[in-house]
Amino acid sequence: MQYRVVKTLAITMFTLGGFNTAQADALTIGDETTAKGALTLSGFLRAKYQDKSWSENDHKLTFDAAKINLDYQSPKLFGHIEYRCYQFDKLCDFSSLVDGYLGYNINQTDNITLGLQPVPFGPGRFWESNWYGGIVTQFGLEDVHNLGVKYHFQPFKATNIDLAYFAKDGGKYGSSADASRYTANYVESLDEKNMWLARISRDLKLSEDDKLSAKLGGAYWHSDIDNDATQLTGNRKAWTLFSTISYENLAFTLTGGKNKVDNKDTINPDISTVGSFKDNYEIANKGTFYTADISYAFKNVEKIGTITPYAMYSTYQKDAEGFKDSSRSILGVSVDHRQFTFVAEYIIGKNDFNIGGTTESYAVGDDSGTNKLFNLQAIYNF
Repeated sequence: MQYRVVKTLAITMFTLGGFNTAQADALTIGDETTAKGALTLSGFLRAKYQDKSWSENDHKLTFDAAKINLDYQSPKLFGHIEYRCYQFDKLCDFSSLVDGYLGYNINQTDNITLGLQPVPFGPGRFWESNWYGGIVTQFGLEDVHNLGVKYHFQPFKATNIDLAYFAKDGGKYGSSADASRYTANYVESLDEKNMWLARISRDLKLSEDDKLSAKLGGAYWHSDIDNDATQLTGNRKAWTLFSTISYENLAFTLTGGKNKVDNKDTINPDISTVGSFKDNYEIANKGTFYTADISYAFKNVEKIGTITPYAMYSTYQKDAEGFKDSSRSILGVSVDHRQFTFVAEYIIGKNDFNIGGTTESYAVGDDSGTNKLFNLQAIYNF
């Protein structure tokens, strides 16, 4: 059964793409080493097949998502636009601008970016090597894109610092629903603004041959949260510590931290409403989060390409008494063959809204127990 599904996914991606290998490379116009710079168009088309332990209605192959990137690069200026569309019930019934920013290179290491861009919190935009994502993504701490300005610089060799101010979140797109957005942001009566962030990381060389290396870092996040219902202003205070250790093709990343939100809600002081991908759900205002990820890349495997098995455990441990902790585990493998990527993931969620839970899973928890998802994807990269 799994072989037939993967084969069908591959055929579908050829059909969706309608390209041959020669046409699959990213399209670049210009030269990034010149003053005029270069403009590059790239992206992907993605299909999926899912088997859910809590549902019998999803055993079918569907188009999942498309991504378009437009990048500009010159010696001094750079810019990036990322736009995505997804299919829930019909083609592109949800779409969103993810990034849209311009930047200026002060020198070879320092730059300033302005616009809708990733929030510098954690080891990077993504904290893990899988495709589905960790549970912290649903709490608006990972893969967050807001509107603001960021200054990146290297005061010392191998030391990177980001200082950023985000005036507001990335907003909603294509729907009257406040949850019609890519990033998990506070919605309904809550509005997060005036986000100040600082992140520092240090690259460590642990061997003379560069086979063993590490990165250590930390970040802090402070913001205002307006409560339109009470006409009061609360805040978010969050911090994280992270480390990545790599030995040749083996990589291990550990991220942990604390999230503390005061929503100035006299009725529900322990719970806030978050929205993303057209869904609203409740989350616990205070908790400790952890994400552990390990992967190994087998490169140049005969005529196949690169095979990367990986595993992840992600959890949000809530401070409020009686609230059940949320967790997500993923065991998977990805195969990169020329312009195609094939992904197989086995996902286990507990008190996880995205894995068979309820809208209260990330807050007080639910009674659905442990749910499982088998996720197959085929991606055509161009």
